[in-house]
Amino acid sequence: MEANPTLDQLQVFLAVAETGSFSAASRALNRAQSVVSYTIGNLEAQLEVPLFERSGARQPKLTEAGKAMLTDARRIVADLQVMRARAKSIKQGLEAELSLALSVMVPSDAMVSELREFRDRFPSVTLNLNVGELGMVMDMVMSGRADIGIGGSILRQEDTLTMEKIGYSFMIPVAAPEHPLAKLGRPLTLADVREEVQLVVTDTSGLTKGRDFNVLSYRTWRVSDIATKHHLIKGGLGWGGLPASVAGKDIMKGTLAALDLEAYEQSEYPLYAMRKTANPLGPAGRWLIDAMERRLSSCPSHGDFKQMLGLDSGEAIPQAAE
Repeated sequence: MEANPTLDQLQVFLAVAETGSFSAASRALNRAQSVVSYTIGNLEAQLEVPLFERSGARQPKLTEAGKAMLTDARRIVADLQVMRARAKSIKQGLEAELSLALSVMVPSDAMVSELREFRDRFPSVTLNLNVGELGMVMDMVMSGRADIGIGGSILRQEDTLTMEKIGYSFMIPVAAPEHPLAKLGRPLTLADVREEVQLVVTDTSGLTKGRDFNVLSYRTWRVSDIATKHHLIKGGLGWGGLPASVAGKDIMKGTLAALDLEAYEQSEYPLYAMRKTANPLGPAGRWLIDAMERRLSSCPSHGDFKQMLGLDSGEAIPQAAE
């Protein structure tokens, strides 16, 4: 008889593979460990291949066959989630409520413009909006606290999420005009910034715990959000990177100075719209993603931005890894 694994067996298999143990999978699935072991045993018997190496190891380790089957299991479960989502979206009409998590990397002008049109098009839809940094967007979507997230760097691969690239953004290092770094009037080196206070945002989501991005100074002040960082930099208390959408107007007005610091990574990186695959979008949610994509895809590139500010060095800006 040909193997005919059930969805439940595949989900248990994925849970064991992703958590790294039968006990952790049993806790994640809220099932007895014996049930998890029995389910995996039945799946192996049906497929007639061992999926895990159990002997001589404290934790189950995927066999070569298990690694191959893991890819198939993920695809099958994801396809079924898409099918369920499509059926659910057919049954449901316009959403009564929509929760949106936005990264601070999304330009505020774009956010206001599209949300104004959203309000006019869908007056009966209640909108819950959260704006944050780093891992907050992905964290809120994964936990179900947001229906849609629009944010930057994907911090880890997550099979339960559907991602759509809808634009790009970048950071730019800045300081107050009276800051010592701004007064040097030349390209900066690492030695110039090492002893100056750098303001750094701490990720409250925990998804980037232990990881720092573009931290170049030995002396750092850590803050909870971009708005506080912005105010402290303008106040001359340190230097740091700010989203172009936040710093641009201040640079043009002269209340912030862009720093020519080659060591600071300023590559463009994609902005994504993300949602749980199992949660289909209704008409309002789909319109919002499409509208944000139209707006964000037409935002100035890093090169355009530098030309606008008179900072163009003529060098190509590298595309960041996605």
